[in-house]
Amino acid sequence: MTERTVGDATVRAVQGDLTQQDVDAIVNAANEHLAHGGGVAAAIVRAGGHSIQDESDRWVAEHGPVGRGQAAVTGAGKLAARWVVHTVGPRHREGQDNEALLAEAVTAALEAGAGAGARSLAFPAISSGIFGYPRDEATAVLARTVVGWLESHPGTLLEVRLVGWDEGTAADFAAGLS
Repeated sequence: MTERTVGDATVRAVQGDLTQQDVDAIVNAANEHLAHGGGVAAAIVRAGGHSIQDESDRWVAEHGPVGRGQAAVTGAGKLAARWVVHTVGPRHREGQDNEALLAEAVTAALEAGAGAGARSLAFPAISSGIFGYPRDEATAVLARTVVGWLESHPGTLLEVRLVGWDEGTAADFAAGLS
């Protein structure tokens, strides 16, 4: 485990199961319709129960699809966390500012989690799965964005975990914190 102190907060790169993290909120790498059919989103619903999908459906019915720079917050069902913060990372494409778009999604998740009352959050490697963002680049952007946000929002969060399912992703997060 690699960690970095930012003011009174700690950022940790860890290997493990996002759904098992004992934090106030976990971040879901969602799609804009909050249809949790695959990847991290499906794992969250499997572990936390269908109430997460039900709340997500209600959120979309009330607010519309989750747009760029937005995040939705739902309950976490049976998970250890209280909330799930759903944010939509970019599909990696040539000719667009992938880094800025991913940083915008991470920032939206941090602000939504803090706004809900969370003092600790856990992130997966947003956009590095089916959205095609190279994992080493995505994890570096995530780590930089979290550290920068904590520096400009002192006292808001106490802990952020960057959770890699496998050793390679956890190592990439650790490199991003260096």
